[in-house]
Amino acid sequence: MNFEDTHERSMIRQTAAEIAEQYGPEHWREKEENGEFSTGFWNELGEAGFHGLLVPEEYDGAGMGMQEMGLAMETLCAEGCGMAGTWYLVLTAGMAAVGIRENGTEEQKERYLPDIATGARNFSIGITEPEAGTNTLNVATRAEKDGDEYVLNGKKAWITFADRADNMILVTRTTPREDVDRGTDGISLFVVDMDDPNIDVSPISKHAMNYSKSCEVFFENVRVPEENLLGEEGDGWWVLVDMLNPERIGFAAAGTGIGKLASNAAIQYANDREIFGAPIGTHQAVSFPITEAYAKMETAALMREKAAWLYDQGEDCGYETNVAKATAVDAGIEAVKHSMQAFGGWGYATEYDVERWWREINLTRLAPVSQQMAYNHIGQQLGFPKSY
Repeated sequence: MNFEDTHERSMIRQTAAEIAEQYGPEHWREKEENGEFSTGFWNELGEAGFHGLLVPEEYDGAGMGMQEMGLAMETLCAEGCGMAGTWYLVLTAGMAAVGIRENGTEEQKERYLPDIATGARNFSIGITEPEAGTNTLNVATRAEKDGDEYVLNGKKAWITFADRADNMILVTRTTPREDVDRGTDGISLFVVDMDDPNIDVSPISKHAMNYSKSCEVFFENVRVPEENLLGEEGDGWWVLVDMLNPERIGFAAAGTGIGKLASNAAIQYANDREIFGAPIGTHQAVSFPITEAYAKMETAALMREKAAWLYDQGEDCGYETNVAKATAVDAGIEAVKHSMQAFGGWGYATEYDVERWWREINLTRLAPVSQQMAYNHIGQQLGFPKSY
């Protein structure tokens, strides 16, 4: 790894900061309160080339990697966008772009990647199910072959952007789990057009990030042509793995990004707010907890860089991505908690935004993999017996 700040990285950081200045906390407070998607922000990411960071140049992308994407995400989050800085990039520009780039046919790449790169096409990712939860191998959504088509039936939950996506990458079973020797066998992924009348989308009322909808999605005899199969039938688990590591790297960027955003707001407030004859930041009970959390975030960001570097080199990075995600989230939550405390009662007021960042960052301990499951994986790599 080379820690020299390249021209490309400097440009990404500068561009992300400029976008975040334009779409800062007040913008997201308004979008959150009104439950509105920020079309302007989405389009601005496209004009800046961020949607195409992971798309190869021959498909009109930038041909960069997860190191650059992670930097863009963390900077957008830290400079004012909060969770939106990752949220608007991770599914389409991250997971869908990688899944199609690495496993798509040439026809699929030509059809989808150029539109992903410009932001003209929005994807959702259909993984989670009400009964399966974290155990993705237990998905029950079925895809049954019928001539040159597949017929899809099932339901998904917590599917972000399903209400506005053009397409979904849907995780199904083409062979029931009870009929395969290994749980990873029999899983198949499909690119589904979301305008199908046999798809029903129902938004879920939720705690935060209402500037995008997370939905229940029901499929009833949805027919897709066999050319919409992503990868090989029955081997979709490995296609999905290609997509999951970028997601975890993205959420690691969100953890440190939101934590830094809240910390910097608290530091400014601690310089301005005076009590007992001095700025409250002079009291180490205020400054030390935030400083300690910030140091942990800086360390977690280095592990994210390592995980992203390994991913970009085509190396195994499951251990590193889980370490990066788990430590970034723990440090970020600690930073936002202590930043909220530094504001005192005003930390509970919507006008200072820190209460919203607290609501946002708490998602990262639940998704895309829970902290417990991340530590399960890390512990197994350390030599503990498998617990699931």
